Amino acid sequence: MTPARRRLLADLVRGAAAAQIVSPVPSPCRSICKMDSDSGFCEGCLRTIAEIAAWSGADDAERRRVWALLPARVPRLCEGSAA
Repeated sequence: MTPARRRLLADLVRGAAAAQIVSPVPSPCRSICKMDSDSGFCEGCLRTIAEIAAWSGADDAERRRVWALLPARVPRLCEGSAA
């Protein structure tokens, strides 16, 4: 895993923990909006298109559920790219 991906993982772990205790739950968007074609995840926040599209209408429970999924997606993003 590259240093950039390790930083992404650390950021997502911290963000997922914070999302469990704050309200409203903040977006994981990092303003790096580029979809990875192999994994189907945004390279910045690791959400799917469906998750991104649904975010604004999601309640805090759904947002927390999405946040909890994100750290585990980092290795899948790494499989499909050399980044």
